[in-house]
Amino acid sequence: MVERQLARRGITDATVLEAMGTIPRELFVAPEQEREAYADRPLPIGHHQTISQPYIVALMTQAARLTPGASRVLDIGTGSGYHTAVLALIAKHVWTVERIAALAEHARARFRHLGLTNITSLVGDGAAGHPEAAPYDAILSAAAAPRPPRALIDQLAVGGRLVLPVGDRAMQELTVFQRTPDGLHEERAGAVRFVPLVSPDAFDDADA
Repeated sequence: MVERQLARRGITDATVLEAMGTIPRELFVAPEQEREAYADRPLPIGHHQTISQPYIVALMTQAARLTPGASRVLDIGTGSGYHTAVLALIAKHVWTVERIAALAEHARARFRHLGLTNITSLVGDGAAGHPEAAPYDAILSAAAAPRPPRALIDQLAVGGRLVLPVGDRAMQELTVFQRTPDGLHEERAGAVRFVPLVSPDAFDDADA
């Protein structure tokens, strides 16, 4: 996976490649899907959610430009917990928010199994972030929004980066917003398709 799906497709950050090669992805999918765990595509994890394809996980992590052992990270949409675990191998601490309590609990069990102690797992509205631990050096969202939620921008440290799929429910553009002293700097990283971020500040339940 690391060599064929990531390195050959432009993932060059050695720290990201090492983390992706360390976390056992098969632990984050259903037993009947273990043989497909390393396929370069998303897989269903229940509750109408998915585990993102490995390349997208690596692309988002690389775009966040984490400082190993130092970055404070907010992860929106815990899901299976796979991306959270990858981030935890690089960052100083990861706060992760999931709106579906059952998914959050399963993810916590996986974190315990792997001995990952630098993760704080929360249940709530991802678009609201987690202001109690702000500011963050990076915020990554595994769910799409029509625009960057104001709360997430406000919780970024100066120099921090928000990696967010932006668009409608059908298709989005992976977008990186960097907070600077002069405002937001925006760059795009390619077309993607994510589940919607369900929140009054993103897509409401009817839209989802």
